[in-house]
Order: sequence, then C-alpha cells, then structure tokens
Amino acid sequence: MSAYERLAAQLEPASTALLTVECQEGVVGADSALPELAAEARKSGALRQVARLVDAAHHAGVQVVHAIAERRPDGRGANHNARLFRAAERLPVQQVSGTRAVRVADPVEVADSDFVVRRLHGLSPVSGTDVDALLRNLGCRNVVVTGVSANVAIPNAVFDLVNLGYQVVVPADAIAGVPADYTQAMVQHTLALVSTVTRSDEVRGLWLRGRQAGGGS
Repeated sequence: MSAYERLAAQLEPASTALLTVECQEGVVGADSALPELAAEARKSGALRQVARLVDAAHHAGVQVVHAIAERRPDGRGANHNARLFRAAERLPVQQVSGTRAVRVADPVEVADSDFVVRRLHGLSPVSGTDVDALLRNLGCRNVVVTGVSANVAIPNAVFDLVNLGYQVVVPADAIAGVPADYTQAMVQHTLALVSTVTRSDEVRGLWLRGRQAGGGS
C-alpha cells in the first residue's frame, strides 16, 4: 500500500473525525489570555487551516468535534497541581463557562452536527472527557487532530488517542505553539513517531475528491 493509499484509508469519512483543540476565543481570539499563542496561530495560518478543514469535513460528512477548555466561575474541580494551572489562574482573561472566551473562535464554523466537548480539568482534550465514548459510538477509528497548542494540548490529545487505539493524522500546518520553531520540532521528533503527519491541503483534497466521486454536488 502506498503512502497516499494509507492516508486515504485513514481519512475515510465514515470512520474519521476531525478534532479541533482549544480553538476558542479566549485562547486564539482577539482577546486571548495567551496573546503570543493567539498571534502565532493566526500569523502561521494554522487557525485559517483549521477553519478550512472544518468546512471540508462538513461537506464530506466527516464528524467534527470541538474540544474546549473552561472553568467554573468559582474554579471548583480545576487542577492546581502544576505551574501551568497556577499561572492560568492569574491571567487577565479566564476561560469561564458561558462566556465569550469559551466560544469557538472565528473563522471556525460550528455546524449542528458538530459536538462541542467541554472539560473543567486537566490538560488533555481526550482523557477524562466524552471524546472517546462519542467517537466509538459513531464508529470513528481515525482522528485528525488540529488546533493549539503544540506545547501541551496537542501532544496530550495525540498520545491519548493512540493509547486508545485510534489512527491519528496531524496536518502540521493546522497546529500552532510557541515559539514557532518548537512546533516544527514537536512534529518532527515526537508526533511523527506516533501519527501520520501531513498537510491540510492533502486532507481536504482527499475528503473533497471522495465527495465528488460519490456524486456530491
């Protein structure tokens, strides 16, 4: 089987989900709690590529899941056992449930068929959330992982999905972290060892060609 055929099999719409990680206003939006990360997500084009992949997934019938990190106004149930959590508590923008900060950020669109999975604790968009159960119930065995950050949440998602038995695809131009060269290093030296690394245009091309071959308009 060629690399192209293997990728096509991993992107079969009926058994594939697209996961967007923390593509929310309070993380990658104009009023981000993490302005350096937000700027990199936009300057690199990663957020735009996420939006394009979501659009292609909607047209191809690929399930889209948006993973959102948030916290209660009183902070109950949130982690305090790492420096990252303690620093987040002091940020001027808080990812409080029900606020603009936890809405999926433009230009990413949310369709009625999408799932929005919200977590109140931890670092992983997958472990301890509804993501695994939802994907299994939908018959998804392959997951395309996109979003932020390449520093923490993206590798957490990829490792957790691999440990759960999923085939994972990472479009390298649809993830972002800081500094920019760290993202490249993470992809090359870590994510490439456990997932199929590709580009957004390849993923979109396979989904849209498959739709055309199936008679879609």
